[in-house]
Amino acid sequence: MSRVILDRAGIEQIIPHREPFLLVDAVLELDDNRVVAQKQVRLDEDFFRGHFPALPVMPGVLIIEAMAQAGAICVLRREEFRGRLAFFGGMDKVRFKRKVMPGDMLRMEVELKQLRGPVGFASGKAYVGEELAASADLIFAIGG
Repeated sequence: MSRVILDRAGIEQIIPHREPFLLVDAVLELDDNRVVAQKQVRLDEDFFRGHFPALPVMPGVLIIEAMAQAGAICVLRREEFRGRLAFFGGMDKVRFKRKVMPGDMLRMEVELKQLRGPVGFASGKAYVGEELAASADLIFAIGG
């Protein structure tokens, strides 16, 4: 098991997301351009009430959001962006490869590719174990 370098309390000091929309439980690796984070997917998550009651599957858009939140931790911890917000600017090459279900440990790996002023570009992948669940190129803007 990897060592936790940021728990939820530490994460909440960097990004403004809170329950029920905070989708990162822990950060395992973090440097200026890369983050590895995880989320324990639980059956009691509110979105499972309707997606889908007979076959609970984590919505793909929330997997992408979890990657974006992990990426935001990487960027918003920088001194020049502390206390700011990261907003989605776009998504490209989004692919879903497997269902993410209650009991799964979702691992997000996000790499910052380029930062031009307040606009950034990142590449993200989400895994369950060693199996790729989703991938996307993410575009974001720092504001607020």
